[in-house]
Amino acid sequence: MADKLRRVDYYYVHAPDKPGEGYRVLAAVKEAGVNLLSLTAFPDGKGTTQIDFVTENADGLARAVKGLGLSLSPKHQAFLIQGTDRPGAVAEYFKKLADAGVNIHATNAACCPGGFGMILWVKPESYQKAAKALGV
Repeated sequence: MADKLRRVDYYYVHAPDKPGEGYRVLAAVKEAGVNLLSLTAFPDGKGTTQIDFVTENADGLARAVKGLGLSLSPKHQAFLIQGTDRPGAVAEYFKKLADAGVNIHATNAACCPGGFGMILWVKPESYQKAAKALGV
């Protein structure tokens, strides 16, 4: 199976960094019927956690987090890559971007039996150059 690369929109919220908050947010997202393509969460150093969402249902996501009293960020862009797991799969994409002079801002990758997935962020001013280097 060939790797599938696509441009994606993502949004984020800042939620209190406390036990159960992730569940509260994700339960509301589930209740709204929002399917997530990617989720990344990390402490932002301000007593809150930034939760990044990639979904094809931005309206449902906005309704879900608004009901929790959280503010959804404006739309941002990233790349979602999915493919067959193999040694060096992620390195292949890092090389393409390095060869194009594009700095990777952040990434998160994981594998499961037979496959891998990666969300990859670059700075907004590098997005078009990265898309060209990745062929998407």
